[in-house]
Amino acid sequence: MWKRHEPDIERKSPAQFAAMREAGLVVAGALRAAADAAAPGVSTADLDAVASEVILAAGAVPSFKGYHGYPATLCTSVNEEIVHGIPGPRRRLRHGDLLSIDCGAIVDGWHADAALSLGIGDLPPGLARLLDVCEQAMWAGLAQARPGARLTDISHAVEATVRAAGRGYGIVEDYVGHFIGSEMHMDPPVLNQGKPGRGPVLTAGMALAVEPLLTAGSPETVLDDDGWTVRSADGRPAAHFEHTVAITADGPWVLTAPDGGAAGLARAAVPAAGARPAPPATAPPRPAVRP
Repeated sequence: MWKRHEPDIERKSPAQFAAMREAGLVVAGALRAAADAAAPGVSTADLDAVASEVILAAGAVPSFKGYHGYPATLCTSVNEEIVHGIPGPRRRLRHGDLLSIDCGAIVDGWHADAALSLGIGDLPPGLARLLDVCEQAMWAGLAQARPGARLTDISHAVEATVRAAGRGYGIVEDYVGHFIGSEMHMDPPVLNQGKPGRGPVLTAGMALAVEPLLTAGSPETVLDDDGWTVRSADGRPAAHFEHTVAITADGPWVLTAPDGGAAGLARAAVPAAGARPAPPATAPPRPAVRP
């Protein structure tokens, strides 16, 4: 008789989580530096150089550069580009652009990965709302990353948050979150929609990346000829947020958030349509990034 087995998910020791935390703080610093530098007239290649300098100065290694041949430190996706946009000197930002920045770093062989979206100058209210909904959905998913939950509790929390925000948001299905640790992308995938209570049971020592990608229209995607840049099929703008979270006995520890996720988790509303309650958003002191 065939017996179903849970997937073999990597579990980390406290020392390995500490290395991932160092990587996470490097990622947080690189993302913040790139976001602070983003302004009209600045090229996405300029942002890539800023992030690369932060990562290398910390003694870390960029996760993305060279990954399956990817040529840059960051992914910089503008407007209808959803994810994996390649930075370039001729891609200069303009007032009103919606920019998504994705970044990864490695410390002692351990990865962390995060992304954020922002407006270049003022965004129309509808696009500002798109960013807010995407970020809220990410935090709702992160709040479910605790021992005893099922993997799809995260997926359902993301989806329920988006659906509660109203119609008009497309949840991208082709690109999703992932487990992470000694490799950047590890199985099983972390979907952004689905019924709760399914998939592997989450246990302390696991780590994963929650990353909703939303469009202001259809969730259908197209891939550019460069083999990397993913766009919305209908040309509508997109948003992307991501954090790496460690599952600990005390609840979620967001490795790529400087405060460990305390503020974001405290704001996360638990969706009413079946997702389980979130744990307290407390995090013990953790080691800082190495000098």
